[in-house]
Amino acid sequence: MSNQAQPLLEVKNLRKYFKVGSGGILGGKKSYLKAVDGVSFHINHGETLGLVGESGCGKSTTGRTIIRLYDATGGEVIFDGTDLTRVHENEMLSYRKRIQMIFQDPYASLNPRMTVTDIIGEGITTHKISEGAERQERIFDLLNRVGLKREHANRYPHEFSGGQRQRIGIARALAVEPDLVVCDEPISALDVSIQAQVVNMLEDLQDEMGLTYLFIAHDLSMVKYISDRIGVMYLGMLAEVAESDELYTHPLHPYTRALLSAIPVPDPDVTRKNKRIVLQGDVPSPIDPPEGCRFASRCPLDSEKCRQVTPELTDRGAGHFVACHND
Repeated sequence: MSNQAQPLLEVKNLRKYFKVGSGGILGGKKSYLKAVDGVSFHINHGETLGLVGESGCGKSTTGRTIIRLYDATGGEVIFDGTDLTRVHENEMLSYRKRIQMIFQDPYASLNPRMTVTDIIGEGITTHKISEGAERQERIFDLLNRVGLKREHANRYPHEFSGGQRQRIGIARALAVEPDLVVCDEPISALDVSIQAQVVNMLEDLQDEMGLTYLFIAHDLSMVKYISDRIGVMYLGMLAEVAESDELYTHPLHPYTRALLSAIPVPDPDVTRKNKRIVLQGDVPSPIDPPEGCRFASRCPLDSEKCRQVTPELTDRGAGHFVACHND
């Protein structure tokens, strides 16, 4: 039985490198793209942790490495007391039931040759949860929970809108009654009018089923709405972690401040008063990241120490962590 006093998920110094240089007998240089490079955080039972950052910062790779779609290069992924990086693939089935993923592209993640019944019911069959009429009723109930109807069960993915396809993907993830759901930008491919509906539905399902979420996104306003705490990633590393309101009210990292300044506000007077922080320079290559703070080349507060010493993620009080040499 789970110990509710312990975090459901603890990620410690997680690293995921992809080999991009061949090496070998031809003498090519062997090099690695450091997509995730020393990320640490935890998620408590029933909590939503938002993970945000620019495209290419490594947030989706973090989620995929947690659920073992990618094998970690190093570090630990401790789920309910067990380090998943050390679990043999043959023993992962029971953990895959407890950790599910909602993918970004609601069409590419659904098999076009399978009906909705087959898509949602696949996990139910694999994990031997139910069969026959009971299985079908379970599928109908899941469709109802995500805002679809019984008659949708025998249709194929191409017969649905993008928002409906994402609802099917959510029903598939929930079919095996998981404890943790990794939401990998689940609303970014949807129309703005549909995004709020899907997020509200995810919150309702969390309350009903006692779910824990890792919510990966680049829409900072939406992440604030759904998350209890937020982690900000930059070039494979965490720059800041804090409670949602605290992060938006008192951002400490220069990168976080720049991201928040870019959020559009539907008030011309407020927009004129708020100063937009425009970052200069290019994002360094994750293949050959610089020494010290990886944000230093774009930071208005950088110093010689920033360019030489990598800042550690330290607690500045009340669980507000930041990796920055500036106070």
